Amino acid sequence: MKLKSLLAKPYASIIHSRVKKGMATAVADQDAVLHMLLKTAASTAFGKEHGFAGIKTYEDFKAAVPIRDYEAFIPYIDQIKNGGQNILWKGRPIYFAKTSGTTSGVKYIPISKESIPFHINGARDALLCYMAETGNTAFADGRMIFLSGSPELERVGGIPTGRLSGIVNHFIPRYLRGNQLPSYETNCIEDWETKLGKIVQETLHENMTLISGIPPWVQMYFDWLSEHSDGKKIKELFPHLQVIVHGGVNFEPYKTKLIDSLGGSVDMIETFPASEGFFAFQDIPGGEGLLLNTNSGMFYEFVPAGEIGHEHPTRLSLGEVKVGENYALIINSNAGLWAYNIGDTVRFVSTNPYRLVVTGRVKHFISAFGEHVIGEEVEFAIRHAAADHSVHIIEFTIAPMIQVSEGKPYHEWFVEFETPPADLDAFAVSVNNYLRNKNIYYDDLINGSILQTLKINVMRKNAFIEYMKSIGKLGGQNKVPRLGNDRKLADALLPWVAA
Repeated sequence: MKLKSLLAKPYASIIHSRVKKGMATAVADQDAVLHMLLKTAASTAFGKEHGFAGIKTYEDFKAAVPIRDYEAFIPYIDQIKNGGQNILWKGRPIYFAKTSGTTSGVKYIPISKESIPFHINGARDALLCYMAETGNTAFADGRMIFLSGSPELERVGGIPTGRLSGIVNHFIPRYLRGNQLPSYETNCIEDWETKLGKIVQETLHENMTLISGIPPWVQMYFDWLSEHSDGKKIKELFPHLQVIVHGGVNFEPYKTKLIDSLGGSVDMIETFPASEGFFAFQDIPGGEGLLLNTNSGMFYEFVPAGEIGHEHPTRLSLGEVKVGENYALIINSNAGLWAYNIGDTVRFVSTNPYRLVVTGRVKHFISAFGEHVIGEEVEFAIRHAAADHSVHIIEFTIAPMIQVSEGKPYHEWFVEFETPPADLDAFAVSVNNYLRNKNIYYDDLINGSILQTLKINVMRKNAFIEYMKSIGKLGGQNKVPRLGNDRKLADALLPWVAA
């Protein structure tokens, strides 16, 4: 056993014990976090506007601070860009995390000196809990790759600004720098395909033991490795590969193909990071759900997903949530985000401890006919249909088809297969039936002849990669939306439908 893996054992035990202890105090910790946030931000411009000094309870807070999307924060962000001090949080942010918005263009998410450690420690705790649970620390001695955005930062209003993954890259501990790939120079390449080619060159003959990234781009990396090695499986190339850390999108639709590409057993650790914070991680390998970080400088609120557009939605603290309900996740952070709707929906699978799964995006759903189909449901349907028909799904998205020349409206699916099913119509029926079983409103619409069975467009090879490239969003943390309530994405994909 080498030095790094040897030293990791006691450190993993300490952190694991701390995480286990926090499970029992989650609700009390959340109450303490709220009071700390309010006290710290009471003298900020936002705190004064909303009477933070007079807020004593969570009920007071809900009455004083309405839920906001990013668009409502833009005036405050603009004040910060223009040199303002003590606007949303004390002082000024030390970074802006730059991310793409669906309606507001580029978003600038503030990161404070108080919040940055939690972005770093979330990933650290995930790995250390894995070590403590499995006893496996050997991967700490090998090479590790983090498929991330460029660490080169611009300045916006004098504040260093870039992708969160690029910012976090600057905080990788010195003792891991020697293990890290790709090189800094390669990580700074903006064009994803050029960057990926260099990553393949730098890693192909290395002792890779850990790979981290969002699933579609990890899969693309695996595909390129295979192409540059006469079709070898990843475990043939990296026999000591032990851990894949993934997050950012639901893993299930990518799981079958990724495991096939591996050609051998590798442990998986799922995480729930975002520009706004590191919310949760899989603390038990193979266990259901991700453990919510309840003492990480964030106070969480939960709104029943069906109420998120209401003027006065129900707002619940952690102690009020129920297993099995679908909630929009609302955060209050030590970077100055207040009652902020991050756009993700979650469902708790346990409240002792508090473990959840990400079920989709607030704005990514189809309810053109009142069905309110969400990401979790369509991913379940296509995953089980793919298993029944022995096919692998590369990528997919869905949109409503309302204006039809004849017959009833329907859901139109755009699916890239590794190899299309022998009977596409039978596959579509399977997907349709699984979705009907999962969503009673969709089932009612089919039964009532309001909708007809969904239709599937088979996409050309690399269709989604080519589309993302065409809009300048290939690689990094960019993702293809699963669902759209309009035809914008669907119509843009039409040139890539197979003849």
